[in-house]
Amino acid sequence: MGDNAALHSPILRLQHHYDLLKMEYEYEKEQFKQQTELMGVGRKIKRGMCWYPLNLGRNYYNALNQLVVEVERREDKEIEHLFEYGRPVCFFTQDATGRLSYLDFTATVNYVDEDRMVVILSGPDALLALQGKEVLGVQLYFDETSYRLMFDALKRVISAKNNRLAELREIFHGAHPASSFSFQPIRFPWLNPAQEAAVNKVLHAKDVAIVHGPPGTGKTTTLVEAIYETLHRESQVLVCAQSNMAVDWISEKLVDRGVSVLRIGNPSRVNDKMLSFTYERRFESHPDYPHLWGIRRAIRELYSRNRKGAERENIRQKINSLKDRATELEIRINESLFSEARVIACTLVSSANRLLMGQKFGTLFIDEAAQALEAACWIPIAKADRVIFAGDHCQLPPTVKCYEALRGGLGETLMQAVVRNKPGVVSLLTLQYRMNDEIMRFSSEWFYGGVLRSAPEVKYRSILDFDTPIEWVNTEGMDCNEEFIGESYGRINKPEAELCIGQLKQYITRIGRERFLSERIDVGIISPYKAQVQYLRQLMRCDSFFKPYRPLITVNTVDGFQGQERDVILISLVRANEEGQIGFLNDLRRMNVAITRARMKLIILGDASTLTWHAFYRKLYDYIKGL
Repeated sequence: MGDNAALHSPILRLQHHYDLLKMEYEYEKEQFKQQTELMGVGRKIKRGMCWYPLNLGRNYYNALNQLVVEVERREDKEIEHLFEYGRPVCFFTQDATGRLSYLDFTATVNYVDEDRMVVILSGPDALLALQGKEVLGVQLYFDETSYRLMFDALKRVISAKNNRLAELREIFHGAHPASSFSFQPIRFPWLNPAQEAAVNKVLHAKDVAIVHGPPGTGKTTTLVEAIYETLHRESQVLVCAQSNMAVDWISEKLVDRGVSVLRIGNPSRVNDKMLSFTYERRFESHPDYPHLWGIRRAIRELYSRNRKGAERENIRQKINSLKDRATELEIRINESLFSEARVIACTLVSSANRLLMGQKFGTLFIDEAAQALEAACWIPIAKADRVIFAGDHCQLPPTVKCYEALRGGLGETLMQAVVRNKPGVVSLLTLQYRMNDEIMRFSSEWFYGGVLRSAPEVKYRSILDFDTPIEWVNTEGMDCNEEFIGESYGRINKPEAELCIGQLKQYITRIGRERFLSERIDVGIISPYKAQVQYLRQLMRCDSFFKPYRPLITVNTVDGFQGQERDVILISLVRANEEGQIGFLNDLRRMNVAITRARMKLIILGDASTLTWHAFYRKLYDYIKGL
């Protein structure tokens, strides 16, 4: 059987995916080991994977009876970090020679904001180990759990027989047709025709539907409507996404629509509105909780009494009966929280949380499905009868670090496979509400077959009269040279960064400083390279011109701007060399995200002689010059 024939069999295809995931796992584990052993603390801090030194704060048992400790970073507070809810971490100390010693336990992030983190510890011994150290650091640990859950999910779907999971496998990857219900379409006068058709396709789908939402086309609005309508027919649905940020975004929109959401896990943006619908906060606010807390405290006190003989037996009996009462109360609180919620929201991996054990859902909605590894999507699919994917496979792909695994097809998502295998289940949203038409048109032609249209209210939007919506500032011959700094830390082009900041100053001055502030015009500066982003931030911080405007300006990587938009976007492309080497910029989906963040003005800075070796950049450059 040839390779292609093999991949037409759903089971062989999934087996192949399993092997590729194993390659990625081994690669990432090895990378982590090397980074842990060889990389200095300074570089780990710069990459956002480590805080050092720390202040150790208070410790306590949280609402879920987990022992937690608060830590705060003392230095390097301006560096963006990669810590988020659910990620495993480890603690370390450093001796005078700079050698690191790791404490022999791992912990889990429970809650994190800019500079403070609450970490779940394995138990009192871990706390004692921390308290005995003078200077501590914390760093991200290799995420074994997520991989284990993905491997388990793939095994489950590969071996599924005579059940719904096996049927979905054959529909998504095989020749089984996707079926639908037949009833009169429902009118949604507040949606545009493409959105209305997409919601109807979701409601009619028995097995699967896909909402393909290019930039600015109102994918979230459509998805919220589809969830809201589905809840007229089902008592509860499961809503998942790859990242905590995407789960927060859709949860917030559902809450605004009046839907009761129970969020498993903690949000990435920590505010009271977001926290109010988390499981932990709801659990704590339940009327039975104080009683449960009292029982748990009594259990802990009994444990701390170290008695002998008969009294010891007596204490053990007391503990056991209190534990039974605590379990009873926990079950009661959980039942009441789950029965009140119409939407259970969590990341794909968190859908394996023990709270959802044995739960089944009529419908699973996966948002940002084009950013998720296929294996991760199968984790919640095992709990559902039908699946609705939403996303855009022409925007950010999933992260795959192992080149071999990427070449073998690990980056191909389940959503892409279904789009190819069952094109009839896809609804494409075609009317966009974000960008000036000239900014949109290039992306529409290159990525979406030219079908996107601009809503009349945004078509000609601009900040200044007679402004050019897109400019390419060609840095060719300006001594804007790229430098390579640090393995996988990427590239930097300092003169281009300085030019970029200069361009923004000029533009703010043209708009008028008062107007810029009073109309709260917002700006994003994007670079695909982290080193460039940090250098741009540094330039901004050191320049007093920007002081009044700082709250309105964000500097970040392309991934950091996913799902966001700004009035003005500047993109620093960095690459400048005689060989036309563009490396990372070859990933055109990332560029699609970058250029479609701008509502009214897009300024691209890059060396045309380097970039136009590539057909995409040549076409983009010619398009801009021809406007």
